Amino acid sequence: MVGAVGVGGRADDAGDDGEPGEDHDGVAALSEQTFLNLAATVDEVTHLVVPAQDGAVAAYAQVIDGDPASAELVVHPMARRQGIATAPTHAIEGDWPDALRVDHYVRGDYAAAAAPGFAGLPPDDSARAALRGFRRFPSWMWRNTVVADWLEWLRARNGAQRFGVRRAGFYGLDLYSMRTSMSDVIAYLDRTDAAAAAAARHRYGCFDSVGIAAGEDLGQEYGFAVTRGRLDPCEDAVVAQLVDLQRRRAELLAPDGIAAEDAFFAAARNAALVHNAELYYREMYRGRASSWNIRDQHMADTLAALREHLATRVERPRIVVWAHNSHVGDARATALSRPDRPGGERQLNLGQLVRQRWPGESFIVGLTTTRGTVTAAADWGGPMLRRTVLPAGSGTFEQAFSSWGPAAFWCRTGARLQGSGAGAGGRPTLVVRPGDVLLERAIGVIYRPETEHVSHWFAADLHAQFDAVIHIDRTSALEPLDRTIRWDRGEPPETYPTGL
Repeated sequence: MVGAVGVGGRADDAGDDGEPGEDHDGVAALSEQTFLNLAATVDEVTHLVVPAQDGAVAAYAQVIDGDPASAELVVHPMARRQGIATAPTHAIEGDWPDALRVDHYVRGDYAAAAAPGFAGLPPDDSARAALRGFRRFPSWMWRNTVVADWLEWLRARNGAQRFGVRRAGFYGLDLYSMRTSMSDVIAYLDRTDAAAAAAARHRYGCFDSVGIAAGEDLGQEYGFAVTRGRLDPCEDAVVAQLVDLQRRRAELLAPDGIAAEDAFFAAARNAALVHNAELYYREMYRGRASSWNIRDQHMADTLAALREHLATRVERPRIVVWAHNSHVGDARATALSRPDRPGGERQLNLGQLVRQRWPGESFIVGLTTTRGTVTAAADWGGPMLRRTVLPAGSGTFEQAFSSWGPAAFWCRTGARLQGSGAGAGGRPTLVVRPGDVLLERAIGVIYRPETEHVSHWFAADLHAQFDAVIHIDRTSALEPLDRTIRWDRGEPPETYPTGL
């Protein structure tokens, strides 16, 4: 899901109270070169004017052709107050504690990180260091070179913002970090309320019988033990801890200030994560749909809490959610939501819940590919591999998009989609109409090409699933920060050994 994204300001723009635009939002003025380009007739410069709904000019953009780094954007203060061109916060399909460490790095927010309630981690000196928290499988999902480079850019962009509340944040929506989240709740209370910390230790002690050896697999071991009747559920204990933390909100926020608010919010989200993870792991051994729904409901609830938290600082906060197609694409448009699935339970997802909770306020973007390579494992918890993606076959959206010819493009959904003229190799292009149900491929952290037809393809109405689609015909595998010999080796070509 994508919200409005933009940067820029203008020194002579004035807000309602007469203050200059730069003082109003903390964004630096346009460069001198941009004003020179405005005054001169230069063929190599592209000028764009963005109108508001009432026809007034909301923004002006300029870029020197062939030099994307030269792009600058001017946004009227009134448009900025409506959320246009404000820096979005980023929320990922990743765990809350690990993402929070990255948030401190990209916002340069180490004063808050060292305040009472936070772990007080020493500052990370690079994005690669900040990503060290992502140790659990699949670590490469966020610990890769693309994300590391993007986070360095995000930190630099945030550094240009005078006011901290205007900086883009980075948060996690997932629930797999049950052990780490329990530790973080206790660490927060150790710094703010010793008696409450002792009570939290006692309540979370319910999980001690699972064993320290379980490590980050605590949740799975716990769920298995409860399902087999070897352990009583810890539901009452985690609910009591969550309720107690919320009840103490006023006294825990007594120190006042943004740092105290952020620390309490982080602790509250960790406590909510433990509560939902406890239920998730108990359901995991009973049925895929029920545990999936608990997980995506947790992500939607975390997103709602984050939006409410940010709204205390910024009017109409914008949030970009980075997650797999299976989470952000509206489940109601796929076969996964059919009531006749095994078990009879409909599978919902984050995209569906967002559309239902905030009608008309989201924009969902899907990503498809026809062929290439992918970093994935053959089994959950297995080693990461650089695997070859099989070419998409007939009757699929991917093959239809490939027939259009361009190596990469994006398109809006909701209307008849087709390529212009003949596609690649002079082939006729295929048409995708609203309501057409074709096969769509889902490749996540696990990819099994040998069973691809049954394990990775499902029927969907792409027009109802997404608001837009980005198609990259041939993709390349993400490069992990922790490369292995096995990943470097990749897979032998399909012609091996006869093709040598």
